[in-house]
Amino acid sequence: MTCSLVSVHRVQIMPYGVAPRFLILYGSQRGQAQSIAEEISEQATEHGFLAKISCLSKGDKYNLDREHGPVVFVVSTTGDGEPPDTALKFVKKIKNKSLPGDHYSHLHYALLGLGDTNYANFCNCGKTIDKRLQELGAKHFYATGHADDGTGLEVVVDPWIEGLWEALKKAFSRMSDSNQEGTAQGEATEKSTQQGAEIQEKLDSSAVSLHLLKLGDVETQKEKAETSASESETTEPSGAPLEPALIRSVPPLSQSALNVPALPPAYLEVRLEDVPVEEESVHVLKEDFREVPVSRALHLTRDDAVKSAILVELDIADQDMPYQPGDAFDVLCPNRASEVEELLSRLGVEDQRNRCVYLQLRKDTKKKGAQVPSYIPQKCTLQYLLTWCLEIRSVPKKAFVRALVEWTQDSREKRRLQELCSREGSADYNKFVRDTNVCLLDLLQTFSSCSPPLSLLIEHLPKLQPRAYSAASSSLCHPGKVHFVFSVVEFPACAEHPERTGLCTGWLVHHVSPILQPCGTITAAKKTADCSALPKVYVRSRISNTFHLPSDPSVPVVMVGPGTGVAPFIGFLQQREKEREERQNGPFGETWLFFGCRHKDRDFIFREELERFVENETLSHLKVCFSRDEQDGNDPEPKPRYVQHQLLLHAKNIVHILLKENGYLYVCGDAKNMAKDVNDTLIEMLGNELQLDKLESMKMVAKLREEKRYLQDIWS
Repeated sequence: MTCSLVSVHRVQIMPYGVAPRFLILYGSQRGQAQSIAEEISEQATEHGFLAKISCLSKGDKYNLDREHGPVVFVVSTTGDGEPPDTALKFVKKIKNKSLPGDHYSHLHYALLGLGDTNYANFCNCGKTIDKRLQELGAKHFYATGHADDGTGLEVVVDPWIEGLWEALKKAFSRMSDSNQEGTAQGEATEKSTQQGAEIQEKLDSSAVSLHLLKLGDVETQKEKAETSASESETTEPSGAPLEPALIRSVPPLSQSALNVPALPPAYLEVRLEDVPVEEESVHVLKEDFREVPVSRALHLTRDDAVKSAILVELDIADQDMPYQPGDAFDVLCPNRASEVEELLSRLGVEDQRNRCVYLQLRKDTKKKGAQVPSYIPQKCTLQYLLTWCLEIRSVPKKAFVRALVEWTQDSREKRRLQELCSREGSADYNKFVRDTNVCLLDLLQTFSSCSPPLSLLIEHLPKLQPRAYSAASSSLCHPGKVHFVFSVVEFPACAEHPERTGLCTGWLVHHVSPILQPCGTITAAKKTADCSALPKVYVRSRISNTFHLPSDPSVPVVMVGPGTGVAPFIGFLQQREKEREERQNGPFGETWLFFGCRHKDRDFIFREELERFVENETLSHLKVCFSRDEQDGNDPEPKPRYVQHQLLLHAKNIVHILLKENGYLYVCGDAKNMAKDVNDTLIEMLGNELQLDKLESMKMVAKLREEKRYLQDIWS
């Protein structure tokens, strides 16, 4: 069967020197929104537009008050529906109630929000900006998009970007009809011959590099694709049909023409030199991380528990790191040494690990706004770069897969990588790459003829991100210390990769193993005169804006935290215990805790401390459930297995607390299942107790969120 490899689109060249210009603004926490904004910027040239791109935090780079051209926003959401750090100032600015209703009446915009439906406040930052811009008179020129990281951002992002270009053309046309310059920039756009030549040069270069191939190479590559498709095996030697896998596809995908994205422009040059390098850990300290000793580590679960939970105590007495219960701490962990070794070997640079890495921009790069990554020290070794700077475990984005095509020799492997990054191969990408947490090393092990240069990795691998852990203590109870709890995340072996533990949790349990105490140890670790003998970690505090106890201690609180989700509530209760000691006459509101685990005798963490809180009346009600313990056949009714079942049993009390006493509901733990189930249960409880239909109950839950009385600290 004959098939073509790619779809190549010719660029419509705009009139000489008058490429319409628009502004792209992004707010990003972990780089996804920035990456998508940069992709839009790169594609703009291909479609005959000139894009200016800026982070929302860089208010000196743009001025929406004077912006008369179209504006495209790409914004993510973090935490409990909060703006990313880079968008905080912008959101605060537009929320200013003194702004008149026509403040942005001149503004025409489109907005793409990124979120995750595993979290209740899906795309909340994007929705907040969208709503507020509308209130200030701004107008849409293109429908708002909401992309879901829970199912795959590209499902919405790709078609949204595809439709953006026609919407921009129509927007500029309308502006022209209204006697507005289609190239308005807030200040007049230069139409000089020099600028026109620059624009034309960019368009000409992109016209022959779009969608995988130079136009002159299309026929040659088509022939290769036809050969690859016709020669590909479709059955096992036994005669059974082949199943698709990371390394191979089956019809119809294997015989389809592909829409492959444009090749991301290279922008970095890398040199490795034999130059002495100073201690690189200094670079870490520049980012507000402090190196602190681990003064204690304790197993909270028995050895036969399904998941092990570990408490870590950090000594922060010598650091200026104040915190409240509900705050979190970022832990900076390195990439796994064995994986760094494998990557060095696979790239063929294991003998250059101690050489100094020098980065500079390519003089011929076509990438707009290209910058050398700021998170890479100016002088560091290759070993340090791969250990501390790059997230080598990250799932490669389609743009990265697309770039790897160019460095793959085997025609079948090349074709498969093209499929995985193509529009037609989205289902395979999700199934074999995204959903199985495939990383770069997995791809390189699978596609053995792929040999990318180091520069490509630095261009496409994101910054190694710290992992956040909720404080499980109060500084009133443990001055100079902070506790946090974690379960070791496990990724079982599959066809795409071997068995793994979570990057940070796997590293932590190994790192603290010399002082790790068994479950049941109640005495503190012996103090050592030599602090250097203790394991150390890099941490920084992450202050929560909302996840704190009410300022008025008489307000009742309901806490839902199964498993390690109970961690911040241990801090809450320690705080309340000390407050009760200091103010014995109160008043103090009721405290409810709903806790769940698998087995009462194996993983009921903090059991003794929770029972003490009940005994001294710090905790008014402790409701526990055990999902895998056998039920007692003599019980008239089965015991609740999950926290949402316990909530239903006490619906009348909880609804009364929330609606009649203006109480607070806190939920901490798993986002994908538990948090969703608790949210659905809350809607059900309100409906049953108040005789409301589901829509009215949902509105009431939304109101609790708006009032910041239904708060979540959840993760997926």
